[in-house]
Order: sequence, then C-alpha cells, then structure tokens
Amino acid sequence: MYYGRMEPGLNLLLNISGSFIAISSVIAKVSIFIMNIVIIGSGNVAAVLGRKLLKAGHVIQQIYGRNATAASELAYEWNTESANYTSLIVKTADVYLVAVADTAIAAVAADLRLKNKIVAHTAAAVPMDVLKGVTDNYGVFYPLQSMRKQQENSPELTIYTEASNADTKKVLDQLAASITNNPVQPADLDKRSRLHVAAVFASNFTNYLFDLAASFCNKEGISFSELLPLIRNTVERLNEESPSQMQTGPAVRKDLDTIHKHQELLKDYPEHLMVYNFLTEALMRH
Repeated sequence: MYYGRMEPGLNLLLNISGSFIAISSVIAKVSIFIMNIVIIGSGNVAAVLGRKLLKAGHVIQQIYGRNATAASELAYEWNTESANYTSLIVKTADVYLVAVADTAIAAVAADLRLKNKIVAHTAAAVPMDVLKGVTDNYGVFYPLQSMRKQQENSPELTIYTEASNADTKKVLDQLAASITNNPVQPADLDKRSRLHVAAVFASNFTNYLFDLAASFCNKEGISFSELLPLIRNTVERLNEESPSQMQTGPAVRKDLDTIHKHQELLKDYPEHLMVYNFLTEALMRH
C-alpha cells in the first residue's frame, strides 16, 4: 500500500477589465492511499468497481475469473493480468474484492487462502463470515447500485462496509471513500438485507415496469423516449417529496371509466394486463 500527499499552494493573477487582481488559494493537505487490488470475478460489479478503482489511482494487480474470456477482456482493458485458477491468484495485493454471484461466494472462498490479507465480498445478503476461513481480515464492501459492465457512464455509488476488525474496516472505508463522494456507511447483514429488499422495489421492479411500457410502446408505434420527461420528473421530485405524496393517476382517483378503457386497450397484452390489474387494485387499497 502506497501513501502519497498533495500539498499544492496556488497563487493566481486574473486580468479583469484591465485590472489585475491577486487571488490566493491554498488546497488543504490530501492523503491519497494507493492500493494494490485483486478483483475476483469478471461480471458487472467487478467491471464497474475495477474501472472506478483505476480512475481513483489504485492498481488492479490481477483479475481472476472462471470465465477466462471475460477476465481476459477486463485484464486487457485495465492493462493487467488475468487468472482463471485460484491457485494462480497473486498473494502480494493489499485488498482482494470478491465480486461474484451471491451463490458462488462460498465456493470461491473455499478455494482461497490469503493469510493476513484483507478480503471482502460485495454482496448484500451474504454474511461476511463466509470469508472467515480465508483470512483473519475479512469483510464486506457492498455498493448499493444497479450495475452493468456495458454502461458508458460510471454510476454514483453508496458503499456499505463491515469488517472482522477495526483495522480492516478502516482500510475498506478508505478504499470506498476513494471511489465515491457519498459518505461510506456501516451495515451489518441485517441492514444490508433490508436495503437490498428496498432496492429491489426501487430499481428492479421499476425497471420491469419500464420494460413493459417500452414493449407496449414498440408494438403500438410509440417511441418510449416520449415517456422520458415524465420518468425524469418523477425521479427528480423524489429529492423534495416523499413517494406517498407524489402518487397520481386513475387508480388513486378511483377513475373507473379510464381504468376500463385502459383494460380494453390491454386485452391483447396478457402480461401487461395482469400487472396493470394487480397494481391498480393495490393502489386503490393503498
């Protein structure tokens, strides 16, 4: 792990309307913790975290993945090496991030022995103790975000950490703070699991509804982009209003005439109609 310090002092002269104005600014000391990272996994979370870590100045020392092609592609992108056997994972990194599917974490952990190294998985609903046999310094590095490796724009993250000891927690917190402007939050398994449930409602289910809307638009000759101002306005209002205050529409108004017209339009869309009826009844009871 490398430690660097930046202590720049900056003096500027600006020419404004022919007059020179002296401006002094001193940038506070900033501690930079540059860490050597091994990423275990080659999927969506691994790809997004790896890019963010590189951008923050860290070194991706190696990427391990059972999918040799996916691991090699990321290794090429990050100018590093890849491995597809756990026996080939280097033992000289500072932090090892296990970014694999929840159901694969235990199997990966069973093959890892990284004595005294810091090892953390990125899952919400998996106990950190699954890594107990790997090292004494284990934890969780959970980014609450929907991630796809094909994303062009790097998504904003809120990262939740948990660790087996204070020193490991400090390192994970420092690593998290280097890739997000949001405060790093502590979260045990219970909190992470509850956050994950809420996230499924807020992201996965809403995206499913976007998909239904998009498929309906496509078949009806409507551009889904025509709905984007509505979607953006709905999301932006959440910064100032609670969801319960924002709900509008025929179900809330109990406008049965409009609801029946919608149901008629959906008669050739059984999946859409089933969801429409369920949510309409739920909103009318809410």
